[in-house]
Amino acid sequence: MTHKILILPGDGIGPEIVAETAKVLECLRQEHSLDVTLEYGLLGGCAVDALGSSYPMETRRQAREADAILLGAVGGPKWDRIDRPLRPERGLLAIRADLCLFANLRPAILYPQLAAASSLKPELVAGLNLLIVRELNGDIYFGQPRGIRTLENGEREGFNTMIYRESEVERIARVAFEAARRRHRKLCSVDKANVLETSELWREVVEQVARDYPDVALSHLYVDNAAMQLVRAPKQFDVIVTGNLFGDILSDCAAMLTGSIGLLPSASLDASGKGLYEPIHGSAPDIAGKGMANPLAAILSAAMLLRYSLNQPEQAERIERAVGRVLDQGLRTVDIMADGMTPVGTQAMGDAVVAALVA
Repeated sequence: MTHKILILPGDGIGPEIVAETAKVLECLRQEHSLDVTLEYGLLGGCAVDALGSSYPMETRRQAREADAILLGAVGGPKWDRIDRPLRPERGLLAIRADLCLFANLRPAILYPQLAAASSLKPELVAGLNLLIVRELNGDIYFGQPRGIRTLENGEREGFNTMIYRESEVERIARVAFEAARRRHRKLCSVDKANVLETSELWREVVEQVARDYPDVALSHLYVDNAAMQLVRAPKQFDVIVTGNLFGDILSDCAAMLTGSIGLLPSASLDASGKGLYEPIHGSAPDIAGKGMANPLAAILSAAMLLRYSLNQPEQAERIERAVGRVLDQGLRTVDIMADGMTPVGTQAMGDAVVAALVA
């Protein structure tokens, strides 16, 4: 069966890093019998410029027909002053909602070659390999009512609604338990149940789901303690599951334990495993077009795509081993190089991964 991958290069450094990722996929197709076709589309600021919408109807059609989607990045200061409904980030939210991508998987893996790049002591992070499962379609980002209103005394007041339905908690909990079952069978659920009714329900539902997974050890942490534990003893975690707001914060915290967000992929999945895959580093407009962006996070996002949506774990492992070999060779882009090193550019790093795949 030929799988269709939709590639959305996006904005900023997106086209540069996606070009290198496409080379990797093409290499797998030619050298290792990966049966895929690549189709390209527009999302984000580039779509606004070309078609007047950050998530055009044609992209919507392509996304629905694809088996998986690879995204570069969206956004940049160029579009900061346009009407809010047109902004690039709205396109990203729209595609997630349109495809019901409710489960965000964010691995934080520290490659041994880069242990010194972490801001924590090497003994605290060496061997780090954790996964954060973040609910993506609910919580305070989507809750209604929301807005800014003027009170009777003339003072303005902003308000948002934090809300979760039982079914939303149950489905993300099951994704997390299944992920933990494939790893080291440890799951930590993060909430704020001591002060938030939303979190009270969250914890109650997670414990109900846990009855179906007696082989997975479940623990709970309040989000403030979880943040502290991530920087105190991060290797205690295997899989973390949490809501949209807390997951947004904790996943970025975990990302920096690895030394650079330029190495970290992510997946956003629906109930059947179809997903959108993207590096977590954003569009980095300050270095766009300079040929210095690190393509490894996008390349590793393709590995996640192969593993989770196309059920091709062997191909995913090929990519991951190739990235490890490239790092063993001492090749570094500027974001991960140590003192005294000479950085390589975006294209050279992509070429090195392709060469490692062929070798």
